[in-house]
Amino acid sequence: MTAPDRTGSGILRTALRRNAGAMAWGTLLMGMYQAGETAFPIALGLIVEHTLRERSLGSLALSIAALAVIITTVSLSWRFGMRILQKANTTEAHRWRVRVAACGLQPVARDADLKSGEVLTIATEDADQTADIIEVVPLLISSLVAVLVTAVALGMANVWLGVLVIVGTVAILSILSVLSKRIGAGTREQQARVARAGAKVADLISGLRPLHGFGGTHAAFLSYRKVSTEARSQAVTVAKVNGAYAGAAQTLNAVLATAVTLTAGWLAFDGRITIGQLVMAVGLAQFIMEPLKLFSEMPKYVMIARASAERMALVLAAPAVMTPGTERPAAGGDLEVDGVRYGSLRELKFHVSAGEFVAIAAYQPRAAAELVSILAVNVPPGAYGGVVRVGGREVADLSIEAVRERMLVNPYDGEIFAGTLRTNIDPAGTGRLVPAAVEASMLVDVVALHPEGLDYGVRDRGANLSGGQRQRLSLARALAADADILVLHDPTTAVDAVTEQLIARNVAELRRGRTTVVITSSPALLDAADRVLVLDDGVITAEDTHRNLLTTDENYSLAVAR
Repeated sequence: MTAPDRTGSGILRTALRRNAGAMAWGTLLMGMYQAGETAFPIALGLIVEHTLRERSLGSLALSIAALAVIITTVSLSWRFGMRILQKANTTEAHRWRVRVAACGLQPVARDADLKSGEVLTIATEDADQTADIIEVVPLLISSLVAVLVTAVALGMANVWLGVLVIVGTVAILSILSVLSKRIGAGTREQQARVARAGAKVADLISGLRPLHGFGGTHAAFLSYRKVSTEARSQAVTVAKVNGAYAGAAQTLNAVLATAVTLTAGWLAFDGRITIGQLVMAVGLAQFIMEPLKLFSEMPKYVMIARASAERMALVLAAPAVMTPGTERPAAGGDLEVDGVRYGSLRELKFHVSAGEFVAIAAYQPRAAAELVSILAVNVPPGAYGGVVRVGGREVADLSIEAVRERMLVNPYDGEIFAGTLRTNIDPAGTGRLVPAAVEASMLVDVVALHPEGLDYGVRDRGANLSGGQRQRLSLARALAADADILVLHDPTTAVDAVTEQLIARNVAELRRGRTTVVITSSPALLDAADRVLVLDDGVITAEDTHRNLLTTDENYSLAVAR
């Protein structure tokens, strides 16, 4: 990311610079449109002048032809000008959406202090509103062209008419600029509150089942209602300011148009301008309301675009949580945890050789979760003591991409995405291990249950699947990835004992010769492992096969026997 992109104003400058060509063409065409619109009442005034003076059918026909040229210019310049600007706007919004999404999806997280729902709002609404600057600037310039042409035309008829337009326009913009600043500040706060409400919804949806379990649904609803009410109140405040802005703009524009009309009428009555010039002045007074309205609204949109750009900068300029290395693991699939101290983990040590199937029986769920976070590199190496080695290399020295390519950590609550069973199992579309993964995870019955098979549609978060089906689908995806090192965290907690027994046997068979670590209390998986490590009070307290530990370790037997 370049340095200018770290601020809201820098983001706007980047957008303007990147679309300079499209904006130049758009400004030219929209300027022609506004000039044509301005030329229409001027032409009408000239027609009246010549008709009254010459009374010639030829002059009338020529005047009609001139009006046709003006109308055609107005129509085509608007059509093609807006097409160019809207294409540039849409393309620029797409670029910023991708940029923000890339920051959210990159292997190294950013310390933006924003929830996923807030990032989603920034990547959609804020990106769109920031890109609006591509249209705002050309429309602002073209509106200025219309006001200047009007002022010059009226000034040629009578200097006081031209001065009135210039002074009135400056006064209108000065008054509205004050309101536009309030709109910008209010919009920033509104977007922040809407984003927080969106984040709260995402949290509630992901935690809906646990909330139902302990009866916390009503309290969660009240919490969301409070956040949503704050967002609504701020939206109402912004709407009031927008309404005041629009009303003030309309009123001031009407006052200026009325002043021009009355002044022209007085000058005509006094004989200082002709009837044709009066017709032109009245027509321009009516016409000028549109560019003035557009011109007066532009500061508001500039402030909104700037507010959105500043929110995007919160994501784009946020520092990375960690600075990854650049090396790659050596060949082989061994995993070593050496003296790790983090949370409840105390000098945790163990080594898994390449091709070995090891199960870890963690007596405390917190310790298991912390170990999974460390292995998944969700916790930066600098945030814990000790080291983790993959392929003989310390994780701190490896690039995150290299770690993820070599080692896959599948959490117990693996996310299910909207799509199909196939796209959830094989997002990359290789299809190499899909059948074997489906069979090993005992997902065969789910596939057979639907006529579409693997192409059966899956709703967002797997809403149309049971808990056990979602868990097996997540396991199938992990197995299909065929990583050198696979770490599974409680992969069978939502399936019955018979299915669990089959899954344990299948996973051991499919992963034979590949390094596999399963953090679990499942007797079936513990029995399928080559050896079991007992994690108690943050350290490894025992190591043996499952069956030997059952006969020699009473605490182990009480913890895992079902």
